[in-house]
Amino acid sequence: MIDAQGDPGTPDARGGGRYLWWLVTRQPGRSAAGAVLGTVWMVLLAVTPYLMSRAVDDGLQRGDLGALAGWSAVLLGVGAGNAWVGAVRHRVMTRVRMDANFRTVKVVMGQAVRLGVVLPRRVGTGEVVTIGVGDVQTIAGSLTVVGPGVGAVVAYLVVAALLLSVSPLLAAVVLVGVPVMVLVVGPLLNRLQGAEAEYRERQSLLTARIGDLAGGLRVLNGLGGKGLFAEAFRADSERLRAQGYRVGAVTSWVQAVGLGLPTLFLAAVTWPAARLAAQGSITVGELVSVYGYVAALVAPVAFFLECGYQISRGLVAARRVVAFLRLAPLPDTGTAQPPAGPAELYDPDSGVRLVPGLLTALAGARPADTAAVVDRLGRCVESAATWGGARLDAVPVARVRERILVADNEADLFAGPLREVIGGAAGAGGPGEGALARAVRAAAAEDVVRGLPRGLDEPIDAQGRNLSGGQRQRVRLARALLADPEVLLAVEPTSALDAHTEAVIAARLREVRSGRTTLLVTGSPLLLERADTVYHLVDGKVAAHGPHERLLAGSPEYRALVSRDDDGPDDPDDPDDPGAPVATCGGAGAEADAEEAVR
Repeated sequence: MIDAQGDPGTPDARGGGRYLWWLVTRQPGRSAAGAVLGTVWMVLLAVTPYLMSRAVDDGLQRGDLGALAGWSAVLLGVGAGNAWVGAVRHRVMTRVRMDANFRTVKVVMGQAVRLGVVLPRRVGTGEVVTIGVGDVQTIAGSLTVVGPGVGAVVAYLVVAALLLSVSPLLAAVVLVGVPVMVLVVGPLLNRLQGAEAEYRERQSLLTARIGDLAGGLRVLNGLGGKGLFAEAFRADSERLRAQGYRVGAVTSWVQAVGLGLPTLFLAAVTWPAARLAAQGSITVGELVSVYGYVAALVAPVAFFLECGYQISRGLVAARRVVAFLRLAPLPDTGTAQPPAGPAELYDPDSGVRLVPGLLTALAGARPADTAAVVDRLGRCVESAATWGGARLDAVPVARVRERILVADNEADLFAGPLREVIGGAAGAGGPGEGALARAVRAAAAEDVVRGLPRGLDEPIDAQGRNLSGGQRQRVRLARALLADPEVLLAVEPTSALDAHTEAVIAARLREVRSGRTTLLVTGSPLLLERADTVYHLVDGKVAAHGPHERLLAGSPEYRALVSRDDDGPDDPDDPDDPGAPVATCGGAGAEADAEEAVR
């Protein structure tokens, strides 16, 4: 099976069918073994009636007990051997499906990592969750065709050959009847694909809505919007349920036909065989064998239909995965070397200039404008921003990320002990206790650590759901400060905190970032007065810049902006409210950190 740390390979993203075939070719030995074992299992099932006919004709009809005992022993041996083959086949096919499952998970996760900041802008959270929860299982199940599917084809041909030795008429009935059954089921499988694709789309949208609900329930409750959201969710759920019923109706017909047609086929072959036996054209043993052949053929036919059903669903899931794999990450054609040392960052679109070693603040009435500046300076989008006089996008993304860090106020928090949430995985390369303690202190998060039963070893839920909004914000800030980047672009690092905690962070932040380039997107006077330079943004352009006190004295618009912020945010969900949280550089999810202001 695929190594958890190994390379899953480069998937074929040209189509759903090609992706499924790629999964097969990535494990050729196991796939071949599954096909061989499936073929042997099916063929031995088909050969059993022949052995039974020999026992009847050579033993019972002739009264030869020795022949009867011999053929009976062969039947027993074949049956026991086939039981073992069936067990091994099942084990091998389980490995084939698990390999496809884990390989798809690794491919999807690798693509998510490659997309980076582009991911939340190109695809919804619900789509990624649905791929990980449902599609990988469906794709793995469709690889059943590798073993029993191949075996069913071979068994069908073997039965036709055996029947040909008994009666050309019966062989013709079998050779024509099976394709007819497949043609009957074909339109149902096409209809199933359409219904399944629509259901899958609605499921993705509803999953995204569930995520938004879980992340912003407190905010919705505080603003009185919970009822409206619940009504919309209920309507979407009812539409998804109705579509699920449609999928179930088509599936029930496919399964009913899959069980009913082989039975009718058995009757259609047995009737002429019985007439031939009555006429003396075939022996009683051959009649028994014909019945056995057709009865044994029920299993391959059922697998034909089952594989068609699984492949139909697998193609729908594979197309969703392929669509995700086709998403293009942030263009990275840069080959230039970054500046040898600290250098100026400049955004010509807005006029914001970050001087090395200084603490710069950015304030604006529209969070979307300030977010756009951070996106450009953090190389989260293509732009004309420069670093040391050269275009920032001329430098490879990986080299930029080594020295410029965007600290989003809604950055993800992964589950694990608090020390790992802040400092990453423990080990030789992990941060020391001293550095961790300094980062926690700089973010004024000591009380967060003290308030947890196990301190830094306390398990934290995914996205920090067992922490308050203010605690999550300080944990994110501590993580960014511990990284100690050459350039830190921090977006609303204190928007969910009280004035006292904000003042403490303002003083400690300037101390810990001394000599480093720092940009704070904020409207807080406590942070603005600590900045060396403040840029006031109006309609995406710099309207004024300078020390906080000078802007207060010389810019009425800036003074009004800061005074409004001093009164506190009125609506955390209003994009024009300067107190509203800002998501940048791919930040996603509901404004969960605004819950502190609501409460």
